[in-house]
Amino acid sequence: MKNLQMVDLRSQYKHIRRKLRKRLRKVIKESAFINGNEVKLFQQNLEQYLGVRHVIPCASGTEALQIALMALPLEEGDEVIIPDFTFVSAAEVACLLGLRPVFVDIDPQTFVMDPAAVERAVTERTRVIVPTHLFGQCTNMAAIMEIAEKYGLYVIEDACQSLGADYILREGSGQLQMGPFTYDYRCADKGVRKKAGTIGHIGCTSFFPSKNLGCYGDGGAIFTDDDDLAARMRQIANHGSEKRYSYQTTGLNSRLDSVQAAVLNVKLPYLNSYNARRQEAAAFYDRAFISCMQLKVPVRCPYSTHIFHQYCLLCRSEQERKALQFHLQKTGIPTKIYYPKPLHLQEAFRFLGGKVGDFPVSEDISKRIIAIPMHTELSQKQLRYISAAIVNFFN
Repeated sequence: MKNLQMVDLRSQYKHIRRKLRKRLRKVIKESAFINGNEVKLFQQNLEQYLGVRHVIPCASGTEALQIALMALPLEEGDEVIIPDFTFVSAAEVACLLGLRPVFVDIDPQTFVMDPAAVERAVTERTRVIVPTHLFGQCTNMAAIMEIAEKYGLYVIEDACQSLGADYILREGSGQLQMGPFTYDYRCADKGVRKKAGTIGHIGCTSFFPSKNLGCYGDGGAIFTDDDDLAARMRQIANHGSEKRYSYQTTGLNSRLDSVQAAVLNVKLPYLNSYNARRQEAAAFYDRAFISCMQLKVPVRCPYSTHIFHQYCLLCRSEQERKALQFHLQKTGIPTKIYYPKPLHLQEAFRFLGGKVGDFPVSEDISKRIIAIPMHTELSQKQLRYISAAIVNFFN
């Protein structure tokens, strides 16, 4: 058996290399490496896929979050509510912009932002909520948008791990008001669905190579149905400029280059099948671990599909996780810990005054969670080998 990897990009490349090479040769021939035809085409393709009015490609998921915050009418010291158990991007860009991150605890079953904790955290200085759709599954956006509307807050969805996941708004037919937008729906059987990142005022995603839709470098995108916000974010991403050497605001140099856009144009048509392959692998794992009472498999929310950017198990203790990780390492199976320390305990955010015990769910999950290989190229043989090694550890 070939070496197991958390993400097998090389094998994925083999299936699409002819299309990739053809597209990349075209980019080199045209030599329009910044804002070339491939970037414009990808913008249109992603708008169509997501069903949004505006996509603004940019340089990374982190800068997508930064641009989104810069586009809002915020002042220094305004508060941004962020889940305590997530990647650092939203918190770090808030700090860089002079905003104050306010961390909240997560749901112990799904690991996404707990809406009840969000409402408890709202103060007169709160301006933005940033829900992270963690590991490929959506936050409860109906609850988040209700809170946002109640208190007059903006919502920026961090969809960096969930591109292609569906949020199920409501069954039946009629009109649904969520925040600034009204949706028509007539789907009595499955309910109206919106893609992750398209429900709040702004959505952000990353095309880091290991993402479900990844390029071969850094890349990101911002999306919205708000024309004014879209225009402002386009300015910000291009040095604050609408036309060359004319600057309307202070901005960034944050652009998706044509090479990365070409890769994404090839891979986007495969995204649904990529996500389906991950779901099949997750279902295999679920069945394999059904007899392991010591392990907890990922919980699926009734309001969201799960596209398994990561497949994370929960052990009973930190010591058990350490022993399992050592056992799997000996058998050639890689693992990762997402995330080993919640944000409120990180040195970078010590100035916020966080301490042990502030967010007990995040602290507990960070000690027991472990991710095992999850990608589109996992074979049945590999899945059997990985799951057998884990089951044997507990037997």
